[in-house]
Formats: sequence, C-alpha cells, structure tokens
Amino acid sequence: MVRRNRRLQPSRQRWVTVPFALLGSLLVASIVVPLGVLSVQALGAPVELGRVAADAEAQAAVLLSLEAAAITALLSGLLGIPLAWLQARARFPGKAVLQAVLDVPLTVPHVVAGMAVLFVYGRRGLLGVPLHQLFGLQFWSSLPGIVVAMLFVSAPYTVSAARLAFEGIDPRLEKAARSLGAGPWRVLWRVVLPLAWRGLLTAMTLSYARAVSEFGAVIIIAYYPMTAPVKIYDLFLRYGLPESLALSFIVLVISLLIFLVLRAVAGSGRAGSRD
Repeated sequence: MVRRNRRLQPSRQRWVTVPFALLGSLLVASIVVPLGVLSVQALGAPVELGRVAADAEAQAAVLLSLEAAAITALLSGLLGIPLAWLQARARFPGKAVLQAVLDVPLTVPHVVAGMAVLFVYGRRGLLGVPLHQLFGLQFWSSLPGIVVAMLFVSAPYTVSAARLAFEGIDPRLEKAARSLGAGPWRVLWRVVLPLAWRGLLTAMTLSYARAVSEFGAVIIIAYYPMTAPVKIYDLFLRYGLPESLALSFIVLVISLLIFLVLRAVAGSGRAGSRD
C-alpha cells in the first residue's frame, strides 16, 4: 500500500503543479510581454537607436547611473550588512521598531523620498549647509546627492535580504566554532561570511537594481547631472517616444547583462561549494 501511494503521489501533485504553473505564467507574461514589445519597437527604429547610442549626453547619463548605483550598492553593503547581522543575531530594545523604520522607504512615494532627502542634504538642508561650508561637499545637483537619494530608497533591500541570509545559517555552527576556541571575529570571517556570501551578493544586487532604476527621489535633489531615468524622461518631454524608447532599450540591455554576470558569479560559487 505504501508503494502504491508513492506511485500515485506525482499524479496527485500535478493537480497543484498545473494550476500554479498557469497562474505563474500569467505573472511571467505580464513582465515579458511589455519588455518584449518595448524591445521590438526599439529595434524597429534602428536609426533612432543608433543616434541615441552615439549621443554623448545619453552615454554620460547611462555611465552616471551605473557609477552612482555601484557606489550606492557598496555603501549599502558596508552600512547595511552589519545592521542585518545585528537584526539576525542580537537582541536589543526597539528591534521591531527599527525593522519598521527600515521598511518606511519601501512604502513612501518616490517624490516624497526625494523631498525628505532634499530637506537634509539640499542647498538649505540640515546637513547640506554645514557639510558644504566645512568640507565643500555639495549634494544638490551632484553625484553625492544622487547617491544619497539612491541609498535612501535601496538600502532596505540590502538589509532585508542580508538579514534573511544570516538567519538561514544554523547558529549551532557558530556555537561549535566558538567552542573550539574561535573568537567572534574569526567565526564571522571563517564561518558566517563564507556561508552567507551568496545571499549578501543578492542583497547588494537588489540594492543596485533599485538604485539604478530610481527616478523620483533623484530628480528632486539632482535633475542635473542627468541619470539614465532622468535622461529618458527628458528625451520624452523634448522629442517624444522614439528617442526615449531607444535609450530605454539601451538601459534595459545593459541592466540585463549586469544581472546575468552577477548571477553567473553566484552560480559558479554555488557549484564550487557543492564540489
């Protein structure tokens, strides 16, 4: 009887697999179809695509977005990963309140996020004025302003994903290492980080993706120099769909290539760990 039930189990599972696959395919289609249509439309106008690709301002906007997002991801990892470890391992008062605060940037409209950043780092901001007077550091209409706006909206992704990566590690492994005489820092570097690095890479990748696509918060504090999303918006206002569509396609392709490389790195690490 047990063997018979085991043989019937795959067929019973199809009653769940098939409807779930159909529902999932609707979500996949809602993503793939718009991106496919955008790509077809862009490739259907090769002259516009070539002109925008050769435009120096468009190239500068794309490079600025990639640079600012990379800086943001590094800062998000540097500041967010330790915080994620504390959330996963430490007990302290106000822990639930802290997690709620970190989730706030995920819920506020992007323009509101930009206004909040502007009041702190803007020309008359709480920190913008003293930092500019003391160190000559300017956030409005500059790369630092773009980075702080991107960091505001993307850091929660790093903290959340990194916390899940740390929580996925069995605490007994850390306790075993400590019982063998390893100190806290040695346990962190030799046990925790090697086990969590793929999750941490995913966390920083999510932060990078969120940062490189940010428009609302960035445009409030730094319309110039233009990032790629702001440049796309500017092209749409000035020339309409054709040129803005061409730059959208270029940004889409570049983003896809970057994510493929990051996934390949994570995949090679996973394969190496299995060996």
